Amino acid sequence: MTALSLRGIEKSFSGNAILKGVSLDAGPGEFIALVGPSGCGKSTLLRILAGLESADAGEIMLGDRDLSSVPAADRNIAMVFQSYALYPHLTAAQNIAVPLVMRRLTGAQRLPLVGPLMPGQRKAITEIKRDVREMAVSLKIDHLLDRKPGQMSGGQRQRVALGRAMVRRPAVFLMDEPLSNLDANLRVHARGEIVELHRRAGVPTLYVTHDQAEALSMADRVAVMIGGSLLQLASPQVIYDDPAHVEVARFIGQPRINLFQSVVGADGRITLGDVSLGLSRETVSAGAPVTIGIRPEFVRVHRSGQQGLPARIERLEFLGSEIIAYCRLDAIGEPVVAKLSPAEGAGLAAAMPVRLDFDADRLFVFAEDGHRLRPELMGAAAPLETAHG
Repeated sequence: MTALSLRGIEKSFSGNAILKGVSLDAGPGEFIALVGPSGCGKSTLLRILAGLESADAGEIMLGDRDLSSVPAADRNIAMVFQSYALYPHLTAAQNIAVPLVMRRLTGAQRLPLVGPLMPGQRKAITEIKRDVREMAVSLKIDHLLDRKPGQMSGGQRQRVALGRAMVRRPAVFLMDEPLSNLDANLRVHARGEIVELHRRAGVPTLYVTHDQAEALSMADRVAVMIGGSLLQLASPQVIYDDPAHVEVARFIGQPRINLFQSVVGADGRITLGDVSLGLSRETVSAGAPVTIGIRPEFVRVHRSGQQGLPARIERLEFLGSEIIAYCRLDAIGEPVVAKLSPAEGAGLAAAMPVRLDFDADRLFVFAEDGHRLRPELMGAAAPLETAHG
């Protein structure tokens, strides 16, 4: 098994920078999901890896082999496209066999009339059919081998496309939103299948998606791309619990993280309404703008008392296992979303006055440039307290 390494990949179209020095390493057998909003450069990066686009700068290393200038056909990289890109006039078996036919048969052996007369053609065809059937059996589509794409469902076409990519036993798998054309229930089932197929293949896999649920549930590590830059590459738990940039925190998580604008006061404290958080003046100067973040599950809602910030519930969403409360702070007029259990949300109603409290240990603080102010850069741990307290 071989590792994949990207170094400083840059790409521009018509003067617009699409990729801005993207670097990442994928270990042997590692599954990395590339996530980010539309237009952030995810698919462009995959096309450059596959050799379908050329990079303006940077290098692509597969083990000790530099693929930067190697033609696509010689890279031994398989790609599954969003549209599946199946040949509509070929059967499933013929579609899966395409890469094997192109690799194992000479030009003369592929000719309709001359091919059967060429030495070794019959043996190669028999081996190709055997490999196609073995792959179809492993994907549980052996009963579809005689059907054409127009006679198959979206999920079946997706499996054929995966089979075509896997049958050649590539050194790297690239997948560009392969589940986007499936319905919600089938997508959940297909996630597990793709992860299992990846483990069986044991090669680096880069999986592009805009669906964070897919990324967090499938990948060994998640790469968050925003505006052509790779902002963070880490395990799903680290990406969620310890975002390195405000845009990572904003993109990952449903419902979205609560973000509030504030400034560092002369006393070195960041204040949000009546609640302040101590911050060392040595690392952030007084008057510096900062962004405070808190995930909805760490917002506590109190029906009475003096604890927390006064707010009002605007609406509630009942989702069975949880209740989403959309509130608005009285002091600064900012919206706040809280994720509650059914027991915590019992008795709440729209227009009800409440008080919101935040878990101080779960607050994120981001500098003006968006980068995270880590706990080790902050002053002595200070509980949330009223500004006049």
